[in-house]
Amino acid sequence: MQTSRYNHKKNKSLAGFTIIELLVVVSIIAVLASIVLVNVTGYINKGKNAAIRGNLATVVTNGSIFYDNNGTFDNFCANAYFTSPSAAITSAGGTAACVEKGDNTAWCACSTMKVTVEEPLNSTFCVDSTGYKKVTQNIGLCPTRCPAAGACVD
Repeated sequence: MQTSRYNHKKNKSLAGFTIIELLVVVSIIAVLASIVLVNVTGYINKGKNAAIRGNLATVVTNGSIFYDNNGTFDNFCANAYFTSPSAAITSAGGTAACVEKGDNTAWCACSTMKVTVEEPLNSTFCVDSTGYKKVTQNIGLCPTRCPAAGACVD
């Protein structure tokens, strides 16, 4: 009888997991979760950059409509034709800026981009009244890309 009790106790103690086994499983799950989180963050930033580009492309169209209605770009940057897309750019994580040429015959708008593999730190997207649209990397932020001339600078 002692043998059967001994076997019964031995089997009962082996029924659960050890603390080491649980720690290994939790650490593996944590490593996998961190890998997934890094990839998801990159995709989120790509989506935000697409929103920034789309809203600045809208500004190009809005600029044409504004000029057709007013015959000038005077106060274009302060008008809802720019400020509405600018608010959407800000909510996507960009920083929009708009500059009108001194004689109100041109404008330039620019935004910083979120950091991704394609757009490293200090990447900007610039559009202007000529229809120019381009992402540029590491040549300067928006004040450099949109000078008082009202056209994007590469």
